[in-house]
Amino acid sequence: MIEEFEAERPKMFGLAYRMLGSAAEAEDVVQDAYLRWSGVERTSIGSPGAWLAKVVTNLCLNRLTAARATRERYVGFWLPEPAPTGALGPLESAERRDAVSMAFMLLLERLTPAERAVFVLREAFSYGYREIAEVLGLSEANCRQLYGRARRRVGEAPRFDVPGEQRRMIVERFLTAATSGDLAGLERLLADDVVTWADGGGRVRAALRPITGRERVVRYLAGVAARFGVGVEFRHADVNGQEAILARREGELITVFVIEVSGGLIVGVRAVLNPEKLSHLREFTGS
Repeated sequence: MIEEFEAERPKMFGLAYRMLGSAAEAEDVVQDAYLRWSGVERTSIGSPGAWLAKVVTNLCLNRLTAARATRERYVGFWLPEPAPTGALGPLESAERRDAVSMAFMLLLERLTPAERAVFVLREAFSYGYREIAEVLGLSEANCRQLYGRARRRVGEAPRFDVPGEQRRMIVERFLTAATSGDLAGLERLLADDVVTWADGGGRVRAALRPITGRERVVRYLAGVAARFGVGVEFRHADVNGQEAILARREGELITVFVIEVSGGLIVGVRAVLNPEKLSHLREFTGS
């Protein structure tokens, strides 16, 4: 029944997004899963959630190989597609929020497709090894080995340890300093080793490599603010478990800045400018 499928939709999207790093592709996977759901005899399905998790996981595994080849040809620095935090499922702890951050999503790119599937099912959805084995058609022992390798490759999730309200105040000060040309104020908010990444995908002008260090990042951000010029509006959003700034021109979303804060200072700014990566967030935020 459609009600059973819709009840599982948030979980399916969260699973597919963590597997693929793309909100648009995750939506496509969910739609493909629905086509399979609508064509199967319900009496053959014991648990809708388990059946759909298996379908979604295997659809993602099929896409990951092609996705890796595409990313090897990607122009400039590749960032995950930004997703609204509310669409990524219950994130009841700081650790769960950090595990959907762009920084952590990039760590998942180190994994093989099978390692990523085991790791996501285990870490994000608390699946046991028997359940994971059933989803992937592998032995429990193999799943344990895959998880162990994945855990070693990923290491510890980045920790952004500033409480939400304080983090928002820092981002507000950052936005005010950047848009008013207050370079000294901007510099005071940045860590010594702050890094900025930009993803234009060859579609929009953007730095092709990460920019590191407070002075260089200040100059870069000042240049970005100057290029925006007049007519650009900014608003806050919660994206990938982090504070973010949405930039709009004439109501159209043109850039998402995800701000990473640790120890009371900004340690990273990830700017997504590629319009193809803004479509899902644009639909979600109505711009």
